[in-house]
Order: sequence, then structure tokens, then C-alpha cells
Amino acid sequence: MVDIYIIDLFIIGSLLLFVTLLSGWISRLPLSFAIIYLMVGILLGPYGFGLIQLRRDEVFNAEILERLTEFVVIISVFSCGLKIIRPLNFRAWNITTRLIVFLMPISIFGLAVAGKFFLGMDWGEAILLGAILAPTDPVLASEVQLTDTSDRDELRFGLTSEGGLNDALAFPFVYFGIYALKDNNWKSWFQYWVFVDLIWAIVVGLVMGFIVAKAIVWVDKKIQKIRRVDSIMEDFLALGTILLTYSLTEIVNGYGFLAVFIAGLVVQRSYRNSEKPLAQLEFIERLEKLLEVGTILILGTILLVQPMLNYATQSLLVIVLLFLIIRPIGVWISTIGGHLQKPYRRAWYPGTRLLLGWFGIRGVGSLYYLSYAFGKGLEGEIGEQVSWITYTTIVVSVLVHGISATPLMNWYERNVSHRQNASPPATIDEFE
Repeated sequence: MVDIYIIDLFIIGSLLLFVTLLSGWISRLPLSFAIIYLMVGILLGPYGFGLIQLRRDEVFNAEILERLTEFVVIISVFSCGLKIIRPLNFRAWNITTRLIVFLMPISIFGLAVAGKFFLGMDWGEAILLGAILAPTDPVLASEVQLTDTSDRDELRFGLTSEGGLNDALAFPFVYFGIYALKDNNWKSWFQYWVFVDLIWAIVVGLVMGFIVAKAIVWVDKKIQKIRRVDSIMEDFLALGTILLTYSLTEIVNGYGFLAVFIAGLVVQRSYRNSEKPLAQLEFIERLEKLLEVGTILILGTILLVQPMLNYATQSLLVIVLLFLIIRPIGVWISTIGGHLQKPYRRAWYPGTRLLLGWFGIRGVGSLYYLSYAFGKGLEGEIGEQVSWITYTTIVVSVLVHGISATPLMNWYERNVSHRQNASPPATIDEFE
């Protein structure tokens, strides 16, 4: 009798071989790699061959999912930071500021209103649902994000920077919902939330991301002058930077996701030789792709038909509101009066704003916040309700966004991007 573990390895190895060898064809189809991973995960789970059993008596250990998704997100947000070559000023990051300051609160509040008035939740529960589902995903959105450091497209930049930041900046609202679950008397914890979870943690995340990355780069440069690091081992510098930045920031109660994103930006700007951060980006992207396989496979294995059907009506309501109303309207409001950067100085094309509203992909970030909330007291009936609405929303996002990404981005490249970027590409100096 062959060990199930060996069979799992055989199937996963076959999957990796399949998607790698056929990637040239798959990337041209209206089909994302995440859809393939999800389908294989379902086949490996209880409704398929039953080869991966992460549930016991219908109970799933959320800590496994929390730790895996946490690691995937920190890898991904660092990758987002490494891709971006823009000065750190308001003018260059105008679209990002709009999406974080306006769109994210609109998304959280819109979902919270739906939870309160349509799903029968208390305000705390509804805000927690909104905070879990509001962040867009930096992991599953690679097809619509910046392709490399030379890509200056404003739509791709907006989606990349939003994905890198809102996975961190949704955290205060997750904490808000968790506190409200435990204590309906907001006055007893609201002040602590403002000063610790909102102000302190964000400021510390920004500062630690800068300081730790700068320190690592300085040490690296000093050692490289004395003796070159082994070329094979050098790629691990990026991974070490991620883990040190994240852990040190979390130790002092800052937001590690935010710090790691800032660290990516700092590393990108700290080397005169652009090949070094580019090499780090290539290594991190490969690691990110491998982790994406594992995460989506696990998502597929933990899905259960009956609970999804029990909350199907509520999930459908949330999905329709989020994908077709809340985010598109929120994007439109957030980009009012906005314009492309110098030397263009002209308004965004309507098609760009529509695509920015559509590509609010939900995925690994939402899985992390959900599993984190389980570890902090989310349980019982409300836990079931929030979890299955979240799982269903992510599955639908993987499907509809995965199918639509390739044709819509091809349309964008043909009809909008070349006109929107008709002038010579902006340089860093032109932003300043």
C-alpha cells in the first residue's frame, strides 16, 4: 500500500510540471493559474480523492492557514515594494493615496452596512467582515500588477501599490472588529485602539521598515567590499530582510506587513547597481509563485459544499455588492479630479478607472485576516457566517477575476494603455 503522502507528492509534482510546461499557453487563455490550483485542491480534498485531510470532524485548524498565509503575504508585499521605482512623495503616489485614504474606508464601511442591515450582524461583526474582505490581494493579482521595474503603467502601479499597502492598513479595522466582538462598550477600548492600533502600529511599521532595511543594506555593502558573498547564497539576502523586518516590527507592536512593503521600496532604492534588487525580485517572485500553489491548494481542500450552500444567499449578496457596486463606485469617487503624472497632466481614461474598479481581487490576504480573527476570538455561529462568506467570495474572485484578467488586460493594452502613455515614460526626476 503506497503512503498517501507519497501520492500527494506525486500529484503536486505533476501539477507543477504541468503548469510550468504549459505556462506559455495558459498565460494566453482566459484562465489563471490559481483556478487550476483551486480545482486540483478540491480534487485532493474530501470531495475528490481525499488525499489531503486538513479537517477533522468538520473542524479546521485555522492556525495552519494563518501561518501559511502570513508568510505568503509578507513575501508578496516585499515583492510589490521591489517592483516600484517612484520617489516617496505625494505627487508620485497620488493614485495610491486616493485608493488607501478613500477607497479602503468606503469598502469597509459599505460591507459593514451590508452586514448590519442585510446579514443581521452587530456593528462589530459587520466591521470585521468588511475589514477581512476590503484588502485587495497582492498574491493572486500578478496578471494585473507591474510586470517589472521598468513598467510605468499607471493602472498597474495603482493596483500593485494598493495591494502592497492595504493588506497592512486594513489591520486597524480588523482589531476594531475583534474588540467590538468581545466588548460592545466602545468607550472602554476605543482610545487604546486609536493610539496603539491606529497611530502607533502604523508609524512603527513605517519607521521599522526603513531602518531595518537600511541597516541590512549597509551591512551587506560593507561585507561585500571585504569579500564577495557566494552568488548562490546571495538570493537569501532578500528572504533574510523580509523575516528580520517583519519579526522586529512585530516585536515592538508595529504592522509587519507595512514594514516589509517599505523595506522592499528601500532595498530597491539603496543599490546603485540595479541588477541586485532585480535579482532579489526574481528570487522572491519564484518563491511567491510556489507559495501560491500551496495556499490555493489548501483553500480547495477545506471547502465544504453544505456550509457554502447554507450561506450562499448571503455570500452572493456580499459578492454582488463588493464587486459590482461598492468597489467600482468607491474607485470612481476616489479618482475624482485625479490625473496622470507628469508629463501627461491629463485625466484618467474612463476605461482605466473601470478596470481599476473591477480588479479588486480577493485572496490570500483575506484568508490571513479570517484565520487571524479565529485565533483572537471569532467563533460560533458568527464565525461560521463570516468564514463561509469569506471563502465563497475568494473562490468567486479566483474564478471571475482569473477568467477576465487576460482578455481585459489585452483590451487595455490595445485600446487604452498606448494612448494613455503616449508621451515618453516619466522618469523619477520628472516627478520631483
